[in-house]
Amino acid sequence: MTALTLSTSSAAALRADAIVIGVAKGAKGLEVAPGAEAVDEAFGGKLAATLETLGASGGDGEVTKVLSPEGVKAPLVLAVGLGDTPADGEGFGAEALRRAAGAAARALSGTKKAAFALPVADVAAAEAIAQGALLGAYAFTVYQENGSGKAPLAEVALTGAKPRDKAYKAAAERATAVAAEVNRARDLINMPPNDLHPKSFAAQVQAAAKEYGLKVEVLDEKALAKGGYGGILGVGQGSANPPRLVKVSYLNPKAKKSLAFVGKGITYDSGGISLKPAGHNETMKCDMSGAAAVFAAVVASAKLALPVNVTGWLALAENMPGGRATRPGDVLKMYSGKTVEVLNTDAEGRLVLADALTRASEEKPDAIIDVATLTGAMVLALGNRTFGIMANDDAFRTAIHETATEAGEQSWPMPLPAELRKGMDSPTADIANMGERMGGGLVAGLFLKEFVGEGITWAHLDIAGPAFHEGAPYGYTPKGGTGSAVRTLVRLAEKTAEGGLV
Repeated sequence: MTALTLSTSSAAALRADAIVIGVAKGAKGLEVAPGAEAVDEAFGGKLAATLETLGASGGDGEVTKVLSPEGVKAPLVLAVGLGDTPADGEGFGAEALRRAAGAAARALSGTKKAAFALPVADVAAAEAIAQGALLGAYAFTVYQENGSGKAPLAEVALTGAKPRDKAYKAAAERATAVAAEVNRARDLINMPPNDLHPKSFAAQVQAAAKEYGLKVEVLDEKALAKGGYGGILGVGQGSANPPRLVKVSYLNPKAKKSLAFVGKGITYDSGGISLKPAGHNETMKCDMSGAAAVFAAVVASAKLALPVNVTGWLALAENMPGGRATRPGDVLKMYSGKTVEVLNTDAEGRLVLADALTRASEEKPDAIIDVATLTGAMVLALGNRTFGIMANDDAFRTAIHETATEAGEQSWPMPLPAELRKGMDSPTADIANMGERMGGGLVAGLFLKEFVGEGITWAHLDIAGPAFHEGAPYGYTPKGGTGSAVRTLVRLAEKTAEGGLV
């Protein structure tokens, strides 16, 4: 992973391959953002004019490169747009800094060292810049022969921070830990499904558990059958790769609260017998993004030594149309004892999550949050960059929405309309896995709610939109797996440790 250092040197004096500065849209044209004063001086105060001549406007994430003049040790200056200049007395927002740093880091792929001289008004700004740069400096090249893809930026030197200040040091450590785990989730999502299946995913969790002192328990297909996990088994029985339920726990002796994170881990989703059509199955290796986010968040909590207990439940299966696959019309007996009529085998995520939610509820955590690429309906409702939040407690839903915004992730609170529950009534079983088509994302949330233990605060994050980015990279977001929800989960764990969530 890209190295991060805090530097006391001025941007112009720092030895690096490039210097990153910020520019913004001012009332009278392009403005050079704070942090780049020494570089501007080397340009004789004409850096903004020079960049404008090259077409720079200061727009969000816009990148403009210019050769350095005498007086600047790095040979290249990279100007990245921060958007509109803030009003007097206000600084640039954390997300604007994070995205600008990410765009700059992406543009410097193949570079050994870059100095980031973006506006560091305080500790929060320093952390945002560091995190954005580390997230932007991501590349998945494992399967490219001879490393044919460009290596990510090797080192980020952040100027304007205070290396000897405890708060700045802690911010740098947090940025490094969280970015590393977002990138871990991205790696898992991008891994091809012939290499990442339930057993190999579980093995990765076991390896990390050993490294970071986590407790891990893996239920294989025999243990799942013995325990009566009909949902997970029903989804996974059509595949040559049998399912797993993985419990991974970070326990802190100072903890007063406990959280359970539950992740959907469909390592490949063909749709099963209700087969997905061509054009809808090519990216379905990403259907384990929720489990990846949960796994990464537990590891991040351990790295940060948060005084809270965090347990991750990874419901892992491969949904395939084999000869033993569950058919539409089959009835599954779930771990909770409820029976479910399967009307559509492509609505499988809710089945594996149901078993995991019931099992997580048995441990009586203070709150349960599940994360899943659950429904195309949520993508239709909120687009490709925003995840939906549903909950059995409105205040908790609001708190998660605010936390996600604070973490830099786009989300939106969604309702759980009681009238939609009737559409899942089944003449054969206790409930069907499908209901009304309109509001399908909300129907899925209502289904999950049925399997949450009595009196337990619960929320559901449907990350189907932002989990996998198929377009061109932007900001710190790469093409492919994004690591959606990791930062939100980590911040929720921090808030719980601080006593401010549950």
